[in-house]
Amino acid sequence: MLRPQGRRGEVLAELHTDFPERFEDRRHLLGLAADGSRWELQLEEHWFHKRGVVLKFAGVESISEAAQLAGMELQIPGDERAKLEAGAAYVSEIVGCEVWVTRAGEQRLLGAVTEVQFGAGEAPLVVVGGSNEREFLVPFAEEFVKTADFAGRRIELDLPEGLLELDAPLSAEEKRQQRSEAGEARRAGAERKRRK
Repeated sequence: MLRPQGRRGEVLAELHTDFPERFEDRRHLLGLAADGSRWELQLEEHWFHKRGVVLKFAGVESISEAAQLAGMELQIPGDERAKLEAGAAYVSEIVGCEVWVTRAGEQRLLGAVTEVQFGAGEAPLVVVGGSNEREFLVPFAEEFVKTADFAGRRIELDLPEGLLELDAPLSAEEKRQQRSEAGEARRAGAERKRRK
């Protein structure tokens, strides 16, 4: 939930669901606050606004009361989630899975999924935390997924050669080297200007 919207305690929220029509039937929601506390919320009404949804909860009647909900993540009990089609998964099923990459017939552990990002293309990106404080952004595309065992917390990917190297953030050592080279280039440029 983002911020108050209106004067009667309404809250504007981002939509992170593929099933926005379920707000019609859903009245009992849980709010997860940044401090880890959970709030039980009763939805009275909702309406879609631009790219989000405005929510009105029972007992939230003012702007200041609505402001207390800002930053909360709305959740529903797992047993109330919509059934997904074969091959689809919820973000909560993906986060925490170990990611194994197959290269030349050998498998290696890349790391564990820490986040799933949307909006960069057709396929979501999984953020995989690896060794040496590296993170990798990997397209979670059907053509790359060999197996996905969410109960076993394991995903096996067959990635094109060079994909990880293209997007891999720099390690601490690589960043130091890059700063050193940039400093040398600046000094050399300043020396050339001084000589002219």
